[in-house]
Amino acid sequence: MERNIQQELNLKELELAALLEITQAINSNLPEKALYKIYHFTLLAQLKINRLTLFVQDEAWECKVCFGTATDYVKQEFPEEIRNLREITKLNNLNLDKRWRDFDVAIPVIQDGKVLAFVLIGNIHPYYSNLGALSFIQTLSNILIVAMENRKMTRQRLSQEAMRNEIRIAREVQAMLFPKSLPNDKDVAVFASYIPHSTIGGDYYDYIKIDDDQFLVCVADVSGKGVPASLLMSNFQAGLRTILRQTSDLETVVSELNYLIYRNAIAEKFITSFFAIYNRKTRELHYVNAGHNAPVLLHENNTCHLLNEGCTMLGIFEELPFMSVTKVLIPHKSMLLCYTDGLTEVFNKDEDEYGLENTIKFLQQSRYMNLQVLHRELLEDIRIYNDAAGFDDDITLLSCRFK
Repeated sequence: MERNIQQELNLKELELAALLEITQAINSNLPEKALYKIYHFTLLAQLKINRLTLFVQDEAWECKVCFGTATDYVKQEFPEEIRNLREITKLNNLNLDKRWRDFDVAIPVIQDGKVLAFVLIGNIHPYYSNLGALSFIQTLSNILIVAMENRKMTRQRLSQEAMRNEIRIAREVQAMLFPKSLPNDKDVAVFASYIPHSTIGGDYYDYIKIDDDQFLVCVADVSGKGVPASLLMSNFQAGLRTILRQTSDLETVVSELNYLIYRNAIAEKFITSFFAIYNRKTRELHYVNAGHNAPVLLHENNTCHLLNEGCTMLGIFEELPFMSVTKVLIPHKSMLLCYTDGLTEVFNKDEDEYGLENTIKFLQQSRYMNLQVLHRELLEDIRIYNDAAGFDDDITLLSCRFK
């Protein structure tokens, strides 16, 4: 009797030492690999566990600790018969492959009803043949695994917070790209709408006054979405405004922008864009279409002209292989609609595209609407067309009504 009490005391001392060692290692914020090593040596030295394997569930079941076995369990698939256990179980009652006969007991590590890991023990010391002692190993393993799980969740939270901050900054940058006001005077009215598909879109529009007679309008679409697209577009806008302060020659503006995008774009990013400079006195519109959807110039008699001449998209070649600046005389009471492909590339349930034809038809029927109302009605028209299924891309509209 006295001997059993002394053994029990010795066991409690060993358990206390093991618990202290594991908690100190966790509190020291050691890396995961070091924690598993301390767990290994603590069980071996303090608790006399001679054969053990620890499987932890991450995206798949992985063997994190293995000692005292001839088999390399890192390369073994963890048996479903063990994975289904929810309490400490003797393995001789299960129909397992002979490779798993190294172990006598499976101990699940559970938190909030979810199994995080399994400890498999073999060649058990007599001290650990009772359920109470095995429960301590379960508790010790639970402390370690839950600490690691909490660390992982903390890293994920920090990563998500960093990503949210990136997105917030990118959204603020993107919001700064758009002009604060658009003109509506005796010569022209300009209105724009921007509907991002995701938190950060890849579309851009601009209105830049050059002098009292001239202004530039631009619509662009960068390949890709998210923070990289937003940063490239901010680079594009800064470059456009800087170049325009030096020259309003459209060929030079576009060529310089192309070189800027070519030098700064990452991966396979490129930008399609449309640039137009309008002169209020001469009523001349000079434009370059850089691989973008052709804007629609609608005349008073409801005939239309597509502005599709210019050059290839920007950022593909260091020097543009061809370039043309086209001059168009703008009749009174004409209207120009610039847009990105999110407008026309909308599909109905039969997979028919809304397309340019429907866009032109809508403009012809709605040309006398206030531009703000026209944009709202056009967006509603495409929502109805695709049965309110949601848009797969950003949509940008920029309209000019020439008076």
